[in-house]
Amino acid sequence: MKKHRIRFIAYCAWVALCCSLAYTQPKSFTILHTNDIHASFLPHEAYWVRTEVKPMIGGFSELSWMVDSVRKAKPVSVLLDGGDVMTGNPISEVEYKGAFGGGLFEMMNTIGYEAWTIGNHDLDISQDNLRKLTHIASFPTVSANLVDTLGELTLNNKPYIILKKDGLRIGVIGLMSKELFLLTNTNNLKGLKVLPPAQVAQKFIDEIAKETDVTVALTHEGVDDDSVLAVSTQGLNIIIGGHSHTRLEKPKMVNGVIICQTGANCENLGVLDVTVENHKVTSYEGKLLRLWVQHPKQDNQLSKLIDRIKTKVDEDYNGVIGTLVSDWKRGSQGESNIGDFVADAMREASNADVGITNSSGIRKDLRAGPIKKLDLFEICPFRNYLCTFTLSGKDLRAFVKGEVESISKGRSPLQMSGITCRWKQQDGSIQFQSLKVGNQDVDDAKQYTVATSDFIITQADKYLRMVPQSVVTSSTLMFDAMLAKVKKGKSINSQVENRFQEDR
Repeated sequence: MKKHRIRFIAYCAWVALCCSLAYTQPKSFTILHTNDIHASFLPHEAYWVRTEVKPMIGGFSELSWMVDSVRKAKPVSVLLDGGDVMTGNPISEVEYKGAFGGGLFEMMNTIGYEAWTIGNHDLDISQDNLRKLTHIASFPTVSANLVDTLGELTLNNKPYIILKKDGLRIGVIGLMSKELFLLTNTNNLKGLKVLPPAQVAQKFIDEIAKETDVTVALTHEGVDDDSVLAVSTQGLNIIIGGHSHTRLEKPKMVNGVIICQTGANCENLGVLDVTVENHKVTSYEGKLLRLWVQHPKQDNQLSKLIDRIKTKVDEDYNGVIGTLVSDWKRGSQGESNIGDFVADAMREASNADVGITNSSGIRKDLRAGPIKKLDLFEICPFRNYLCTFTLSGKDLRAFVKGEVESISKGRSPLQMSGITCRWKQQDGSIQFQSLKVGNQDVDDAKQYTVATSDFIITQADKYLRMVPQSVVTSSTLMFDAMLAKVKKGKSINSQVENRFQEDR
């Protein structure tokens, strides 16, 4: 009897030792990740390559090939996305299974995503459309701090998930940028609020600590805010980020937290190899794999879906509607020829005196040559509607003075049409030399009609430094206004006109 008891005790000790060794034994896995795909399901030119014929990059076919290749070499892996799947290509306007852009999420199902977080542009159409997208997705939506006014998760989102891979428990917490209401048309955000990311992250890090071996924040807030998150929390191991379109060739380490991001537009696949022991990352190696289009097209479910939706997009958007004589180029600061064109189109379509748009809403340059509807959509891919309001000449003068002050400081977030200004700086103040609407001097007592977008109206404090009264919203999209102007003009030769200029 005594021998049996000794054997039993020895057996228990052996089991305990094995469990202890198993617990401390390092385990490795791989995170594959994308962010800010912006509807880039097809390859596009690598515009930055300095050759006449530019190579093609990106698209879901090449992404799928690369993901499959990495998975074969590293079977213990997870595939995550950091948000902004939508907006950038007309596929976002193609209805699939009841949702605009639904085809994107069906393709992601086929590629094998395992989680994603919501980005600001995934709300560009509506909350209802986003819900429909999440129901098409066979993978969960994680966003812990995007809630309704009662604090409830109402977008079919979960605060976190726990993925289990080869005995390893990976906690994935989703987070939205605290700046959401400055990034998205607030008409689409009614009833929502964003809770403080770090505070919410810490709550769920603590909640799942005993259930996980490693904790990942899947964020859409940008590298700078990811760095703040890293120093503001404890127990977080990895941040897979998005939003700032930052191409981190190698991961960034902040406060012991690994931060990764792939850039944008499905041009790179992020690969992060991690070894974990006792809830800590003991080693890691991260890189980006460029998605050059270099592999033969596959005949499978994904390629058939891509072809079917591409055909639909081509039918609606690939016809040539005009000719561009000179390259359209956005400027890093100040007036641009493409900005002049967009603002002119908005003013003309609204029969207004002045047109105003934000430079950041112009998302693409265009080389001289044929203009397609697709080009115009990619330049202004948002569902922004034209609005008009009136300003007295006195209020218009005050608005222009504020804009001139911004220009003089090297900050110029607006493109404007119908108005020209010449000024000098004297004794530290702005002195107008001339201020005209059309060819006439601004009359302080006259009322002027201003055309802009509903996005700018919802961000009026930021862009206009005032809140317009009696705003009228039309049913005309900015895209429609641009389309009408190209069709009317046929041959477009936009030049920078120096509409706002300092006299020296």
